[in-house]
Amino acid sequence: MKLNIVLVEPEIPQNTGNIARTCAALGAKLHLVHPLGFNISDKQVKRAGLDYWDKLEIEEHITLNKFLEKYKPEKENMFFVTTKGKKVYDEVKYSNFSEVFLLFGKETKGLPEDILKRYISKTIRIPMREAIRSLNLSNSVAIIAYEVFSQKNFEGLQEISNYFAENV
Repeated sequence: MKLNIVLVEPEIPQNTGNIARTCAALGAKLHLVHPLGFNISDKQVKRAGLDYWDKLEIEEHITLNKFLEKYKPEKENMFFVTTKGKKVYDEVKYSNFSEVFLLFGKETKGLPEDILKRYISKTIRIPMREAIRSLNLSNSVAIIAYEVFSQKNFEGLQEISNYFAENV
């Protein structure tokens, strides 16, 4: 399974660094859609991703429209994550796809309303209490990314800790 995490105009460098680390752990490709609210070489981004940057595939896109032209959201394997999503994230059968795209919007505004309206049937959400506006972006990415791999029985990921393999 190939997982693509798409961050549309991310604003907080620490979130992007944390997400980069999650992508490295899963072998997921990270897409960054400009404009970014920081420089990709910022210390905060690098620090949050620690020493995983060399283990990460990153593709940058000038605009969301350019990304959508290249990767075609009309295909069934692209999902738009929003608090307004039609489906709960675990209702989707990701295991039906060899490649999955998960799009996340900027921290302060989410994904553009026109995009959500256009692809409303492909929107997904993480359930939470009504009084809560949203979860942290890096937490949201981790929750849904691991669900994708869970449905494939964590295929391609380490099955047992090296520590326990050597010391048990």
